[in-house]
Amino acid sequence: MSRRMLLGAFVFHPGGAHVTGWRQPTSRPAEHLSIKHFRHFAQTAERGVFDTIFLADGLYFWDRYPSGVDHYGALRPEPFTLLSALSQVTEHIGLAATVSTTYNEPYHVARTLASLDHLSRGRAAWNLVTSRYDEEAKNFGGDSHLDHTRRYERGREFVDVVNGLLDSWDDDAIVADAESGIFADREKLHTLNHRGEFFDVRGPLNIARPPQGHPVLFQAGGSESGLELAAATADAVFARGGSLADSQAFYADLKARTERAGRDRDRLSILPSVMPVVGETREAARAEAEAILALTPDALILEAVSHTIGQDLAGRSADERFDYARDFDTSNETRSRSAVLDRLIAEGSATAREVYAWSFAQNTLTGTAADIADHLEERFENGAADGFVVQFPHLPGGIDAFVDDVIPELQRRGLTRTSYEEATLRERFGLERPARITA
Repeated sequence: MSRRMLLGAFVFHPGGAHVTGWRQPTSRPAEHLSIKHFRHFAQTAERGVFDTIFLADGLYFWDRYPSGVDHYGALRPEPFTLLSALSQVTEHIGLAATVSTTYNEPYHVARTLASLDHLSRGRAAWNLVTSRYDEEAKNFGGDSHLDHTRRYERGREFVDVVNGLLDSWDDDAIVADAESGIFADREKLHTLNHRGEFFDVRGPLNIARPPQGHPVLFQAGGSESGLELAAATADAVFARGGSLADSQAFYADLKARTERAGRDRDRLSILPSVMPVVGETREAARAEAEAILALTPDALILEAVSHTIGQDLAGRSADERFDYARDFDTSNETRSRSAVLDRLIAEGSATAREVYAWSFAQNTLTGTAADIADHLEERFENGAADGFVVQFPHLPGGIDAFVDDVIPELQRRGLTRTSYEEATLRERFGLERPARITA
C-alpha cells in the first residue's frame, strides 16, 4: 500500500498527559490502577486501528516538590506486567513501554521483551531512555544521576547486548521431538560471552528467539547524544512537536544522521508528539482546553515552572512577574531544546502562570476533527513526520473523542489504516524480521 501515517496511543499517567487530568469530570481516578481502565484504553486504540499503544515509565515518585504528592496524579503500574495482561485482551495492536538502560540490566530486559513478544504473537516494543532524575539514582544505590553523555554510551552498549541475547537461539533450534527425546539442537544455541565497558554478560537467554526477532525499538532523546544513538540503533523516534518548520528541520537532520550511521533513512520512522483537544467547533475545543489548564493548582504551577526553567519561584504568587535568572542546573536531566525556555529568555520576564500556559499551548492542539486531521496531514505530507504519538490530556475521554471523531476523518482521507493487515508490529513499521546476528 502507499505510505501510511503511523499512530501510537500514549499513556503518560493513568489520568492522562496533563498533570491534573485526573480532575477532569469524566476521569475515573478510583479506577486508574485497574485492568478495566487500561483495557478500555487499549481496546479503544485498537478500535481506532492505532499501530501501537505506548506506556511511559519512570523509576521514581515525583516528590521533589510538595505539589508532586499533593496534586500530581503520577502513579504508574509496572508497564510490562500491564502489557502482558493487555496482550490477552487485544489482538493486533502493538505493545510498547519505556525501559531505562541506566537502571536495568540487559539480560532482564531481553528476557522480558522476548516473553512479551511470544505472549502477544509479535507485538512487543520498547522505548529506550537513559533516565533523568536523581530520584531514580537514589532508588538504585546512588546519590546522583550518571553523567548525561555516559548514560548514552551505556545505552548504546545496552542495545547491542539485548539484541545479542535475543539471538541466543536459531529460529529452528527448538526441536521438541518426543520420539527421540531431543528438545533442542545444541549446535543452534549460541552463548554471547559479551565483555564490554559497562556489561559482562555470558548468556544465553533462556527463552526461544521471539517472533519479531528483535522487538521494535523506540527512542525519545533530543540531545546530541540521544540523536546519535537513535540514528545508529532506533526503529522509530518519539519526537517533540513544534512548528512545521522546526519539525521539518528535526526530521531532515535525524534522517541525515541515520544515513551517516550507514542505515537506510526510510527504516527510521519519526513520530512527533501531539496532544489534541477535539471539539464540535473550534470555540468548544478552546473552551475545553482552557478548562483543562485551569485544573492545575497554583502550587503545582509554581513548582512545575521552577523545575522547567531552573529557577526557584517558591513563595511567589503564580501571577507575580519575575525576571529570569537561572538558580540551578538541570542540564544533566535533559539537554533537549526547550521552546518555553527560549521564549522566556527572549522576553526576559513573565509570571509563572504565563510560562505554564505557554508550555500547555505549545503541547496542545485544539480544534475540530477536521482541524486536527489538517494539522497531522500537513506534517505527514511535507517532510515533518512519518506518523504521530498521540497523547491525551485526560483519560478515558481524550482517547474516546480522538477515535470517535478524528480517526474517521484520517481514514476518509486515506492517511491511516482501516484494518490490521500485517501480523507483527515490525511489519506494520515496514521493517523486515532481522536475521540472527552472528559473531
